[in-house]
Amino acid sequence: MADPIPFPPLDAPSGDKPKLTAATVFVRAMRIQAEIGIHDHEYGRSQPLIVDVEMQIDAAGFDNIHDTVNYEQILSKARAVAAEGHTKLVEAYAERLARACMEDPRARRVRVRVEKPEALAPHADAAGVEVVLERA
Repeated sequence: MADPIPFPPLDAPSGDKPKLTAATVFVRAMRIQAEIGIHDHEYGRSQPLIVDVEMQIDAAGFDNIHDTVNYEQILSKARAVAAEGHTKLVEAYAERLARACMEDPRARRVRVRVEKPEALAPHADAAGVEVVLERA
C-alpha cells in the first residue's frame, strides 16, 4: 500500500495559502411570467418560464453585499427582460438575460437556462435552452 499524500504543514508561508479569485453566484428555478413564443396562440398572453442563472464573478473576499451579486438583482433582471414585451424565442430571452447579467463588471461568465414548461405539455415536462456568455 502506498504512503498517504502528506499535507503541507499548518504553518506554511503565507505565499502558499490559496487566494480567493472567483465565486459562482446562482439563482435556480425562478418563476417568470413572459409573453413568449412564435405561435398565434402565444401572442397576447403570458406563460411561465423556469429560469436558472449562474454568474462566475471575480472575488477577493466577502465582507458585505457589495462584494458579491445580490440575488434580488438577478431576479429583477429576469423580470425586466420579460417586461420588455413579446419575445419570439426562448433563446432570445436567455441571451438578453445573460447580457443583462454581464453588465456587472465583475462577471466573467454567465450561464442562463430557460425552460418553457407548456411548450410540449403533456408530452414533456419542459423544453428550453441554455446559453453561456464569457468575457474574452
